[in-house]
Amino acid sequence: MGRRSWVIALALVAGVWGTTQAAGYVYRAPDGTLEFTDVEKSDPDYQLVRRVDLDDRSSLTIVSELPSWVKRPALYRPIRSSRSPGSRLAYTALIDEVAREHGLKPELLHAVIRAESAYDPTAVSHAGAGGLMQLMPGTAERYGVLDRFDPRQNVRGGARYLRDLLQMFDRNLQLALAGYNAGENAVIQYDRTIPPYAETQQYVKRVLQYYVEEHQRTGTAASLLVRR
Repeated sequence: MGRRSWVIALALVAGVWGTTQAAGYVYRAPDGTLEFTDVEKSDPDYQLVRRVDLDDRSSLTIVSELPSWVKRPALYRPIRSSRSPGSRLAYTALIDEVAREHGLKPELLHAVIRAESAYDPTAVSHAGAGGLMQLMPGTAERYGVLDRFDPRQNVRGGARYLRDLLQMFDRNLQLALAGYNAGENAVIQYDRTIPPYAETQQYVKRVLQYYVEEHQRTGTAASLLVRR
């Protein structure tokens, strides 16, 4: 990844926030990706790489010699903060509706969407997954999702996939989440256990943490995975 590419990557950060945000933060996530956000993270699993002053164009100047941790250019992906205006609130009604349709708890869908896209319907991962629930093209096709970046289609497709994974793995939420991240075949390949992939293991932990937080937000117990 050359100096020009790195400057472009940081320029995207400025484009995400516009001119009203003074500061941005580049974090290295547990799965190795870089996440650009306007909110400081307290999670110790996220390593602060740099702070960017978006009001000062000179702060986007990058030294010619890249840090040693830059290994895979494909891992660099900008995502919007979950605190972007109207993000969570804009999709709460949709998430509640889809959860009812598919017998899932809305807290679970919120947790997955927080981990996958931070409520950004335009998010695209380094692997090519897209939308709120980060559907891969093959998964979207399997569930009849014609436009992965249409929030309603995306959440419905992701919810159906998650519901099917819960059924496939006997309502074991950890395995269902591992399958959502790494694919059900990977879980089956490793004797129906969480695959030994660092990204998948961190993903499962993160979603479970968000799941508990979502229940704390609503004041309900997190013991039931799906509604009867």
